[in-house]
Amino acid sequence: MKKKALIIGGSGGLSGRLAALAEDEYEVWAVTRGQRPLGEGIHLLKADRNDTENFRKTILEADTNWDIVFDCICMNERHAMQDLDVFPGKTKRLVVISTDSVYDPLRKDTPQNEDGYFVEEEGEPEALTYAGNKRRMEHVFINNFNSSLAVTLFRPGHIYGPGFLIGCYPEHSRQKELPQLILDREPIALVGGGIYLTQPIFVDDLANSMLDCAERQEAFNRVFCIGGPKAVENRRYYEIIGKLLDRDLTIKEIPLTGYLEDHPEYSGHLCHRIYDLSALREAGVRLPDTPLETGLNLHLKSLGYL
Repeated sequence: MKKKALIIGGSGGLSGRLAALAEDEYEVWAVTRGQRPLGEGIHLLKADRNDTENFRKTILEADTNWDIVFDCICMNERHAMQDLDVFPGKTKRLVVISTDSVYDPLRKDTPQNEDGYFVEEEGEPEALTYAGNKRRMEHVFINNFNSSLAVTLFRPGHIYGPGFLIGCYPEHSRQKELPQLILDREPIALVGGGIYLTQPIFVDDLANSMLDCAERQEAFNRVFCIGGPKAVENRRYYEIIGKLLDRDLTIKEIPLTGYLEDHPEYSGHLCHRIYDLSALREAGVRLPDTPLETGLNLHLKSLGYL
């Protein structure tokens, strides 16, 4: 008999791939608003997690216990508290996606391990940045480590692959038109010429690491940085896309001076985003291994360009 897994999300870029890959080992449920189709064989639990009572009622009325719950859309402390309220007694294992954006971009290490300086913000969730909300979410779980619910938090950086728009860096981040711009030989505008290091992770690699950590006790009540197998300059990410599309890439450099002051929303991009994966390795969790060129090839194919 298959084990049972619940995915909060299930139709998004990461959660959709996680659901598809999990089906080999698990009978899969997914909590979504029902606005996008799920994979065949996945059980839909229709709820909006921002409607706290409806979410709780939907989970409890499913009358199912799960071997593991994967929360791919835990965005703030309210969502974290919701998990801690609803899932004890329904599961003993929870895996949550956070983000590398929780690190203070002005004080990141190269490479960055799980410790460091973090974005810490005060106020209501509506007033916080994405990074501030994610860090507040982490606090809720970390303060409840060693409870009856064993939690693992992953901090990925740039996730790419089928299900996502392509592009990792201002001004061409998650840009639908990016492949066509390169095909049309338009210059690609990169801040500082794309000099910062990045460690993109292929979506299937992240999903497989999440699945692999499920029964590894060394991963219980832990936080892990996670990234792809190799760090590259941001410009290299775009050069590989150009190579795959059979185009020489022309990069237009946007000066760094003054850019961050004008675009504080990009502070988490305008820094090195590379990670020390030794904690993940020591815990025995499967490490990402898809080369960037291989992953970008699959990404472009999924977008209909190859």
